[in-house]
Amino acid sequence: MAFETYIAPKTAFIFGFDNVLYPEKDYILQVYYLFSEFMEYTEQLNAKNIVAFMQDEYAAHGDEAIFDKTAAKFNIPEKYRTNFTLLHENARLPLKLLLFQQILSFLQEIVLERKAIYLMVTGNPAEQLNKIRQIEWHGLEKYLKVYFSEELEPTLTAKSFNFIVDLHHLSKKEVLYIGSNPEEEKIALQAGIEFLFAPELL
Repeated sequence: MAFETYIAPKTAFIFGFDNVLYPEKDYILQVYYLFSEFMEYTEQLNAKNIVAFMQDEYAAHGDEAIFDKTAAKFNIPEKYRTNFTLLHENARLPLKLLLFQQILSFLQEIVLERKAIYLMVTGNPAEQLNKIRQIEWHGLEKYLKVYFSEELEPTLTAKSFNFIVDLHHLSKKEVLYIGSNPEEEKIALQAGIEFLFAPELL
């Protein structure tokens, strides 16, 4: 992969987080595993059956209403919804979250070139911080500056990018945003920042 094509013209790189740096499912499926184990411990339900159901539902439909579907299937009391929600924010994972290998190499190359790296993290800040703490960064964490979009706006907007640009006195033409979906591309371009789909690096 010729990273130099992307790195040479830029002085700063802003990365999205979920499904940009690492596969989000690696976190979510471990949370499901921990929840299923908790259900076996507290309600004497079969953990293997619960986690298998949740994995299949996630693969087919994503995580929307996953607690409702699981609770209906296994007669899980409503009181455990809070536990399920909090587990997303404070789970201690059995396995570290691993960066996509090519993204890791790309980040390392940026560091070697002594250029700036920023993370613009969307979603629940408490949950996202929990993920960040459990990623295997290979020493890169000291080179990252992390910002949570929800501290600026309810959702990702051009203001999120403008905040980083203004705070660090960057030139927009020298900034590249690496994201994972067309909506992020639209917002980055509205802010006047070049966009790169993370899958192009994989």
